[in-house]
Amino acid sequence: MRMLMHIKLPVEPFNSAVRDGSVTPKMQRILEATKPEASYFSEQDGHRGGILVVNVNEPADVPRLAEPWFLTFNAEKVEFRVAMTPEDLGRANLEGLGKTWTV
Repeated sequence: MRMLMHIKLPVEPFNSAVRDGSVTPKMQRILEATKPEASYFSEQDGHRGGILVVNVNEPADVPRLAEPWFLTFNAEKVEFRVAMTPEDLGRANLEGLGKTWTV
């Protein structure tokens, strides 16, 4: 299942990794190991963060995807949200649900 993985990173140890030049190889190692479909890095609530598009086939995939961020950069938060394409949404039968749940 396609998921959006939201990562929130604290100032440390990220600042130290930037200063000592290890941030790029560490990020590359994580991205090579987790193989996201896409990855974007930006501010999240005033903190460094990222949004990765990942595939979760089973619940056991979650630690494989999240732990590198926790263990390498002491991530404050890693959240997973279901991501649907327009085709996925089309298969949801919204019209039928609307008829079933209209009071």
